[in-house]
Amino acid sequence: MENDNIIQIRNVYKSFKNCEALVDVSLDVKRGEVLIIFGPSGGGKSTLLRCINQLEKVESGEIIVDGIKVTDHNADLDTVRAEVGMVFQLFNLFPHLTALQNITLAQEKVRKWPKDKAIETANRLLERVGLPEKANVYPDHLSGGQKQRVAIARALAMNPKIMLFDEPTSALDPEMIKEVLDVMLVLAREGMTMLVVSHEMGFAKAAADRMLFLSEGKVIEEGTPESLFSNPKEARTKSFLEQILI
Repeated sequence: MENDNIIQIRNVYKSFKNCEALVDVSLDVKRGEVLIIFGPSGGGKSTLLRCINQLEKVESGEIIVDGIKVTDHNADLDTVRAEVGMVFQLFNLFPHLTALQNITLAQEKVRKWPKDKAIETANRLLERVGLPEKANVYPDHLSGGQKQRVAIARALAMNPKIMLFDEPTSALDPEMIKEVLDVMLVLAREGMTMLVVSHEMGFAKAAADRMLFLSEGKVIEEGTPESLFSNPKEARTKSFLEQILI
């Protein structure tokens, strides 16, 4: 029987030189849940996502992703990363590859899918994110919003069970933010498990099952969007929300 919690984080500690990035963080994420992680810059939000797929190694504690303890030294991280899609702030597209090629690359190299299947999947996903006409366009000729939608399509091409979004709209011009959030909102409504580092509170209200306030590497408060927006229990949460809820 599958565990209802697809991600389990227990007492995780991570530091960089003299800076504590995560301090005794514990967290469960249910299958199909949309969790928004917010808080001040340098609070540990991006580090938490990067620890989940082991782009960063924790110093203590454990992280279990879909039954695999990724913090074990002998964990099969390739399997985990194939199941966990990640979308970065700055797109991370290969500039020398077209939108289509950016999406097919990992399918062929990691999933070992034949080229025709990879191309079919890529075209279907470009249609899904509203960019079917951009298949043969290089990233330099795409807007920021279009690049991010290609990045989302690339992550979805691996058929992941979990999607991690690290401030996916923070590098975008305001008029491009909605086109990316609209794609994410559809994913949320389709039941994708999503952890999203974001201060887009409109998106949080529309999509989030739960929100987590992270500051100085510690979980300060968590709850539904309704409870946090209307009645935050911690003074630090209230103060932060007052700054961003304009």
